[in-house]
Amino acid sequence: MKLIDANVILRFLLNDVESQSIIAKEAIAKGAFTIPEVIAEVLYVLTAVYKEPRKNVGRILSVFLDNISVSDKVIIKEALSQYANTSFDYVDCVLFARAKMLGEDVLIFDTKLRKEIDNI
Repeated sequence: MKLIDANVILRFLLNDVESQSIIAKEAIAKGAFTIPEVIAEVLYVLTAVYKEPRKNVGRILSVFLDNISVSDKVIIKEALSQYANTSFDYVDCVLFARAKMLGEDVLIFDTKLRKEIDNI
């Protein structure tokens, strides 16, 4: 099983460089894995560089996660859902997800996020 980076995931999702897309698809089909930080980079590239709407990015990456191994998958999927439906940045969505899914007590000064977490 191979650890894949953001560019491999982007080629898989975008299918924009045929030769690399084929290699990416083969690696994922064989059981590739990634880490949460790579998912964050993919999210950034899709929204900032490719100008994909937040809702699309959240949905696309959530579906993608069903096909790959990644630690904290439940947290990441919840964070992606928050990201798609709020104006919070992705890291804030991860904090929200950890509070919601794991019951972690998050110390933050952001009053808008604090309110969301308190309403869980």
